[in-house]
Amino acid sequence: MEVVIVPDAKAGGALIAGAMADLLRRTPDALLGVATGSTPLPVYEALAAQVRSGSVDTSRARIAQLDEYVGLPADHPESYRSVLRREVLEPLGIGMDAFMGPDGAAEDVRAACEAYDRALAEAGGVDLQLLGIGTDGHIGFNEQCSSLVSRTRIKTLTEQTRVDNARFFGGAVDQVPHHVITQGIGTILEARHLVLLATGEGKADAIAATVEGPVAAVCPASALQMHPHATVVVDEAAASKLKLADYFRHTYASKPDWQGI
Repeated sequence: MEVVIVPDAKAGGALIAGAMADLLRRTPDALLGVATGSTPLPVYEALAAQVRSGSVDTSRARIAQLDEYVGLPADHPESYRSVLRREVLEPLGIGMDAFMGPDGAAEDVRAACEAYDRALAEAGGVDLQLLGIGTDGHIGFNEQCSSLVSRTRIKTLTEQTRVDNARFFGGAVDQVPHHVITQGIGTILEARHLVLLATGEGKADAIAATVEGPVAAVCPASALQMHPHATVVVDEAAASKLKLADYFRHTYASKPDWQGI
């Protein structure tokens, strides 16, 4: 696992957007796995700026969704399909025909989960999956004690996660769905490159457990330690509890530019 410590969220966004742009130059039809929430917004903004400048072409790029609320219609403004259309697809000039996601409004949710897992495999797999992390170490909606080999499935949100997400529903916790479809940890680990972005002191404990703690279901993100190409990008605040922070700074500073992240 590579750990890159950046000055702030903007720098982290620019770094990851650069990696995505490099991938698209090599593989124009790459499948990019994207996450929702406020943390990845600097990534999408930086990549959209590159598209506008003409330095990268996204006309053949494909987008895969990480998770989705259960029970919200696809056109609900806070369904993750709608959020990603506003925050990712439209700014990058990518049409919905290049978008993949689970059906959170399906009558048979289990079948929808299995269908999405199959669709990802049939599409050739995710080339780069962007991840955020919860304060308790969850990735996607794989809450604490999720199986580290889990597949795309329905999960019940913890009350803390619902409280954290209430800001997207006007502060009303009762409007946040109780269930989601999420790629499982086993599914996530099949992506060729995993990139986790974390900013702020509130994520410092989770990052320390992810990077330096044992691989354990109590911190789902720790499963990234088992991936052959996982990159953790953190600002100084999120890195504040890493015992090996100086080592991580040294290794990244000594890395050849051609190697990327």
